[in-house]
Amino acid sequence: MLYATNPAWEAVAAPAIAETRAWIAGRIFPKDRPLIDVAQAVPGYPPPKPLTDHLARLVADGGSHRYTEIEGLPALREALARHMSGFYGADIAPETVAITAGCNQAYCLAMQVLAGPGDEVLLPQPAYFNHQMWLDGLGVKAVHLPFRADRQGVPDPDEAARLIGPRTRALVLVTPNNPTGAVYPAETIRRFYDLARSRRIALVIDETYKDFLPAAGAPHDLFVDPAWADTVVHLYSFSKVYCLTGWRVGSLIAHPDFIARVAKAMDCVAICAPRLGQEAALFGLSHLAGFVDGNTRMMRERSKALAASFRANDIGYELVSVGAYFAYVRHPFAGTPGREVAKRLADEQNLLCVPGAMFGPGQEDYLRLAFANVPTEVMPEMVNRLKASR
Repeated sequence: MLYATNPAWEAVAAPAIAETRAWIAGRIFPKDRPLIDVAQAVPGYPPPKPLTDHLARLVADGGSHRYTEIEGLPALREALARHMSGFYGADIAPETVAITAGCNQAYCLAMQVLAGPGDEVLLPQPAYFNHQMWLDGLGVKAVHLPFRADRQGVPDPDEAARLIGPRTRALVLVTPNNPTGAVYPAETIRRFYDLARSRRIALVIDETYKDFLPAAGAPHDLFVDPAWADTVVHLYSFSKVYCLTGWRVGSLIAHPDFIARVAKAMDCVAICAPRLGQEAALFGLSHLAGFVDGNTRMMRERSKALAASFRANDIGYELVSVGAYFAYVRHPFAGTPGREVAKRLADEQNLLCVPGAMFGPGQEDYLRLAFANVPTEVMPEMVNRLKASR
């Protein structure tokens, strides 16, 4: 190129999933040893037919191809507010809801509004790689909260308190976590909320995988506090729950004044989330409770099957944490870079996963398994391939 570019983006890490998929590009896998793909977190089943039929009808409607309001379809904002109010046993108003082009965009918009170059955001390790990438691109410093394998991946609020400084603008939690699968206890989430509130910073809580929790009921009581909007910025995705990964639809729930600022950024980058994605999410909230319940139970069974397969015998790999869509595993090859281990698994065992190093520093000994893609009956085979890699 003859022209200069923003050096911050030159230094940002390359997309992790694209790199891992390149390891198997062009390969053909035998029928007796097919690829087991636990790299990218996508539903291993299609959207339900009532949803696709509904969308097919909408495609023929000229109004379905126009912009929506910047903050999203009013009916969807109202439906999500009702859903979240019922789920958390709280009173969440539609004016606190913005619809975004996926949860990734919700996070990006939130960070743009919260922080600028030189500011800091606390990011527990290991971190969802796009979270780190976006902060790096903005010139915002990610202050890493250490990974605690002894706490099954649950970060320590006391450690976070020691890391908050004068430039700290937010603290990010992802629960159930990506990449570890860890589900943070309600009391831990409350402690982080109290910490953020006392230090007057935002608590950004990403609950993309809340629909796949290992137990029924609200995972925390933050929204019950009448003053929640003074501290909480909540992120959510419709992608996994309704199999809409390609439609790009998520949400952000926060103080109405924060939503107004998000709308300014949204108007610049996308004007609004894709309308058909919003229509799909609205249909899902209104008609697909049974579909969601069935998939929630299925994911719980897959999680149990994975844990049982690890317990069945000593395979050398340690299951550090598991929940919702993910398992975080310590590999047995001490001193060997995680990329090398993951590439070898892809080459020799036809098992594609993501090395922990792609989720931040200090993660070379770990691998992420997006087990939600794997049917329950295939779990023993996946674990056997790990064992064989020794």
